[in-house]
Amino acid sequence: MEFSVIQTGGKQYKVSAGDTLKIEKITGDFKKGDKITFDKVLLWDNGKDTTIGAPFISGAKVLATLEEIGRSAKVNVIKYKQKSRYFKKNGHRQPYFKVKIDALK
Repeated sequence: MEFSVIQTGGKQYKVSAGDTLKIEKITGDFKKGDKITFDKVLLWDNGKDTTIGAPFISGAKVLATLEEIGRSAKVNVIKYKQKSRYFKKNGHRQPYFKVKIDALK
């Protein structure tokens, strides 16, 4: 089974063809159905040979299709100090891209 390790959004993901994963939002103008190319490939393995980059493998890329653009569930951050009338509440929803891996090259 062929797989690769890619880096995007400050995180690393182990991917193979046909996988679906949520990644951090990528800067730029993207819409549903767009093709995305990941060129920061750290490791590539085809079952027999393994290639490790230093830090990246030159010429290697992973092709993906953007399936969904969304935002995760809300995370509430509350700061509170008793007896001092101090209360702060802040909410945050992290944007994400859901991508389907098409091919490893």
